Parts: sequence; C-alpha cells; structure tokens
Amino acid sequence: MVLSVAGLALFTAVQTARLEERYPPRGQFIGVFGGRLHYVERRPEGVPSGVTVVLLHGASGNALEIDLGLGAPLAARGHRVIAFDRPGHGWSDRPKGEKDASPAMQAGLIAQGMAGLGIDRAVVVGHSLAGAVAANLALDHTDRVSGLMLLSAATHPWEGGVAWQNHVATAPLLGDVMVRTIVMPLGLATLEKVADRVFLPHQPPKDYLHRAAIPLILRPDEFQANAEDVKGLLAFVTRQAPRYGDIRVPTTVMTADRDTIVYPDTHSRPIVKQIEGSKLVILPEAGHMPHHTATDRVVAEMDELIARVRRGAARPSS
Repeated sequence: MVLSVAGLALFTAVQTARLEERYPPRGQFIGVFGGRLHYVERRPEGVPSGVTVVLLHGASGNALEIDLGLGAPLAARGHRVIAFDRPGHGWSDRPKGEKDASPAMQAGLIAQGMAGLGIDRAVVVGHSLAGAVAANLALDHTDRVSGLMLLSAATHPWEGGVAWQNHVATAPLLGDVMVRTIVMPLGLATLEKVADRVFLPHQPPKDYLHRAAIPLILRPDEFQANAEDVKGLLAFVTRQAPRYGDIRVPTTVMTADRDTIVYPDTHSRPIVKQIEGSKLVILPEAGHMPHHTATDRVVAEMDELIARVRRGAARPSS
C-alpha cells in the first residue's frame, strides 16, 4: 500500500514537471499584494480604436482557455484584450491561499492587476464561475468597470451543492494525499470525456485541451485551488446575490437553453431582473461554452454592449 501511494506520488510529480514544461507561461506577469498575476494580452494592430476588455475564465480553466475563444476576434475589432489567470490558476499566484478562493478576494487582486497595467476602466467578461468574480468587480471596484458581460455565469444560489471530489480535495490531509496521488492519472485518462460533457450539445474545438492548456488543472496545487473555488461558491453567491441591483454599468447576460452546468433559470434570468437595463440573450440549442461554440454571436453582443458603454447608456438599444 505504501509503495503504491509512493509510486502514484512520484508519477504525479514527474507528470506535473512535464506539464509545466509543455505549457509554460505564454503571457506576462503583473505584481499584486503578496505575489503576481499572469495575463495574456492582445493589442490591436495599428492605432487602437476600441476599449479595453478583460476576460476572466471559469472553473478548471485558465487565461488561455477564454482567450482561445474571444481574444483574437475582439482584438481584430480594435480592442485591447487582457485575459487573466485567476489567482491559483494557470501561472497566477494565490497569495493568501484558501482565502483567495473567494470571488471577492479574486476580484480585488484582478483590480490590482488592472491598476498595475494602467487600465482605467474596462469591459469585463466573466464565464461560468468567474461570473461571480466579474459581478463583484462591478459592485466593489466600480472605478475599474465600464461594462459587464456574463457568459453562462454562476451568480445565484442553487440546489444540490457541488461534486464530491471538491469536498475531498479540500479536506485536511486526505485532500493533500488525493491531489498528489490519484488526481493526475485519473485526470489524464478522463479529461477528454469531461471536456465533451462540458461542451454538450456541441463538440470541443480541435485540439482544445492542448491549445487551452487544460491539463495544467491536474497539478496538485491548482486542482486543490479549483476545488476550493467551487466548494466556496455557493455560500458566496448566496451573500452576493441580493446586491446585484446596485450594478450600474451596461450589462449583457448570455446563456443557452441547453446549458446543464449553470442553469439559466437559476442564474441568468434572475440577475437580469435585478440589474436595471440589463440585456438577456438566450442561445438556442447551445450549451455551456458559447465563447467557443457561438463566438460570432458573443462578439456581436460585445459590439452592442460596447456601443452602449460609449453612449454612457444603461439600457440596451431596441
């Protein structure tokens, strides 16, 4: 038994080193209190004609994942696009450890990163779990947010809790053993099936896992950080949800009628009712990953949102 555990731990250590060699930082770093954040930036060719867009990825992802879907088409429209690795993900630090699982703590670090990059105000896009982070930026860091887009965003309390592995991975001692032994071999064997399930009813883009550096999530520290994020989300959105009526920036909420990860009736429809003048877009026959499967529509809605930001209007055009 001891030898088996030791063997799995050695396998995990070797594979972690290989993953980090295969998927090194592709962007740059900006200092924040206690550490640094990694970000990927795209600047438009020629003279910038647009706004700054900040992209925030969901659970089990990183900056490359959301940049893969939206970075190039938004930069092609003249926008400066910055995708952050959220704290503890990709190559970003998690300065306060488990405390940084809170979307509010993450929003604070992202705001610091934006300030360090000289970003006055930006249109912020939050996908899935990062919807709670993006919404917190609009609530608690109003000087940094000019517009808000929530993509398949988790914003409200739901029934059923979270998957068992998130509880085990964050348990004292047992969690440390789990993430350093069985997560890596099981994850390498099942990542493709998991991605297929998340993308339903569509298929992931070609070479999605590799191009988005998704295997980095199997590293022990990142897997544990992700589990902390997911485990703490329900309590956080339960506290934050009553505040959404205080959001005053132009907001677009995009979801899909076949999203089985973040249910539209639980999250998207309620927040639109709370944010005055916000716009709801429901994609037909689509699932949880619209930035990949309906990129043209997402970008078109971004065009409309940015036009509202420029007009200084809070209500969507008719």
